[in-house]
Parts: sequence; structure tokens; C-alpha cells
Amino acid sequence: MNFDPYRYRGRDLHVEGVALKTIAARVGTPFYAYSAEKIRSQFRRFDRAFDGRSHTICFAVKVNSSLAVLRLLALEGAGADIVSGGELALARRAGISADRIVFAGVGKTEAEIEAALQASIFMFNVESEEELELIHSVARRLRRTAPVALRVNPDVEVDTHHHIATGRAENKFGVPFPRAEAVYRRASRMPWLKVVGVQSHIGSQILDVKPYRRTLEKLLPLVDRLAKAGIPLQTINLGGGLGVPYRPGQKGPDPSDLAREVLPLLEGRSLRLIFEPGRFMVAEAGCLVTKVLYRKETAHKNFVIVDAAMNDLARPALYDAYHHVQALRRGGRSWIADVVGPICESADYLAKGRRVPMPKAGDLWAVMTAGAYGYSMSSRYNARPRVPEVLVDGKKWWVVRERETLRDLTRGETLPEVLR
Repeated sequence: MNFDPYRYRGRDLHVEGVALKTIAARVGTPFYAYSAEKIRSQFRRFDRAFDGRSHTICFAVKVNSSLAVLRLLALEGAGADIVSGGELALARRAGISADRIVFAGVGKTEAEIEAALQASIFMFNVESEEELELIHSVARRLRRTAPVALRVNPDVEVDTHHHIATGRAENKFGVPFPRAEAVYRRASRMPWLKVVGVQSHIGSQILDVKPYRRTLEKLLPLVDRLAKAGIPLQTINLGGGLGVPYRPGQKGPDPSDLAREVLPLLEGRSLRLIFEPGRFMVAEAGCLVTKVLYRKETAHKNFVIVDAAMNDLARPALYDAYHHVQALRRGGRSWIADVVGPICESADYLAKGRRVPMPKAGDLWAVMTAGAYGYSMSSRYNARPRVPEVLVDGKKWWVVRERETLRDLTRGETLPEVLR
């Protein structure tokens, strides 16, 4: 069942049992709010879909790196999909077991590889032959066997934004499919590597699960050829990318839909399934609450200027992404306008040409489905301190990341003597 944590009670928008206006009165705006129960619900939906099949769900830390969110998922039994040494440190601090961590990414450094080996992570998703050589070199120096899977680029087309399609031949990710078998043979001859699996990630915000089946149909013959060559694999990793509904009335896929596509192909095989979902777990759990500053009418269009901006939520500027905008207090007339922030960029908008509540200064609005790639992609552009994060669980709520201060803007900076 798809649990919706955001509902109006009377005229006020609540997240679980807490009115968002109550949080706003205490912490100010803008801020991110997350529903703990929605995150739990999404993890359990995914986990239940693969009951009876050996599997591990590794949350993509890049999507939402809040320590509280990671800890919440750790307590549910999630692993972590990481792409940096920093994400490794966050995952471990949140209590995610190292043997449930997979390390992806095209640009792993020697220091990051060493840290991951010292931590005894589950495996590396290797993206190139030179990376394979570096992992082997570090493993030999540390005298620690490195478990590896090749990230294979299956050249599978998916219907998503071109910036977040990752499984096509033209993308930077993974080993080209025609080259994969030769690279596996090479890896199997490296004494400090242990070849354990194959990985593929075809993109993000995928609403049709059929491309996952096509990916598996390409990977399984490779698995069989490797087994005949004396290189048996134990895991098959289909990555993440399962999408969510951003628009009202839009329907997103259920993990059970994914299970129906892929599980029949794995009957009779002992391969352990690994998934790396991120957006699916947290996007619908989060919203960005903002305050109306001004209303502006011109001969060409109307604008609502709010105190949240592209530095707080970059997705509309980066991907022309849609986020539903609604008032924290229901009722009243509507207006068609662009919802924009204070940043000195024309790309600084949260919604374009949208029917929104008729605004007045001080009104509070929520930008919905903002729990994924929100705070984690935020910046201090225009010297704007990053906003706080709030976790809501039932009728209780906590500030789990404080709002940055003006002092934080220069933390770590020094003036050389010549400028003093």
C-alpha cells in the first residue's frame, strides 16, 4: 500500500501528525521535512516484493545523505550504495554494516579504495580496466582481497531525462558490453581480486519496469558464459532508478511490478539479487517548505517570489523537473504564475506557468516530492546558508540538521598575511 504522509487536516497541511506551520513557526523557512513512516513504508514495500529470494537493498546515499535518514534505513536492514569516501564514512556512522556496502562511481581514488578495503565492504562496482588495476594494486599493498563486480553497460534505452540515463553506450558509466567477458577473464587472473558479481545501472526516475527485464536478459547469458569459463558469479546487481510520481494523478511503478518482470528469469539460479534504490525510498517522504516574499505582475507573466531557491532545490534548474507546489493552508483563489527564488539567475525557479494559490507575502507553501536530490545537491550559491532538515515521526519531530549560519559561510577560510 502506498502510504501518503501529507494530508490536510481541516485547512492545514500536515506531515504525519504534525502541522507544517508548527515547524515553520519554530525553525523558520525554508526547511526540508521528511516523514519517517513514509521512508519505512517504502523500504518495506521493496523488501516484501522480493520475499523468498536472496536479496540486499543498498540505499543510494547520494540521493539523501542526512544521517537521520541513513540511520532510519539502517534500522530497517538497508545496506548502502556509495560513490565516495565521504559517503562511506556517513554510511558507517549511521550504523550500516560494511558487509552491506557497495562502492560505485567512475572516479574512485586510491585513498577511497584503501578506506573501503580497510572497512571490509561487500564489493566494488568496477567501471573501467584501469580502475581494476588500481584496486588490485591497493589490495596487494594492504594484503586484503578485494571483492569486485564489473559494472557492465548494457546499452539499454530508458524513457527518462538524458542527464540521468546511465545505461546507454554513449554514457561514461561501466564497461562496454562487448568488452565485458574479456575484462572478467583478466580480473579472474589477478590474485588479490575476488570476482563476485555483475552490476548494471540503466538510469534514474524509470517509470516502466520492462527495461530491467531487458537488462537482465542481456546479463544472464554473460553470467552463463563466465560460469563455463570457470568464473562463477554469486551476485547480480540491477542498480536503482525506480521512479516515483511527481505530478498529481501520475502513477509510479510498484516494486512488485519489478519483481514480476525479473524473478521468472532467475528461477533455478542461486544468484543473490542486489538493488540500489534511492529516489524510491525518500522522494515522496520529503517536502521543502518556503515562504512567499513578493507577488509581481508583468505584461508577460506573473511571478511569485519565495525564499527558497535553486541553491536549495536544484532539480528544476538542472532537469526542468516538475515539483507540485501547494499551500500549507488550503482554500482561496488560484493564479497562474512562475514560482521563483531570490538567486540572480533566470534558471532560479521552482515551478513555471503553474496554477498556484493566489499569494500574499508571508504565505507558506510546500514544494512536494523533494526528499530525493534536494538537500544533498544544495549549495551556498549567492552566499545563502544551507537550510535545516526536520524528521517527523508520528506526532513528534526533530531538527536533524541545523540551519547554517553566516559564520558557516567562511568556516575554514583564512586571509593571507598580505591581505590583513
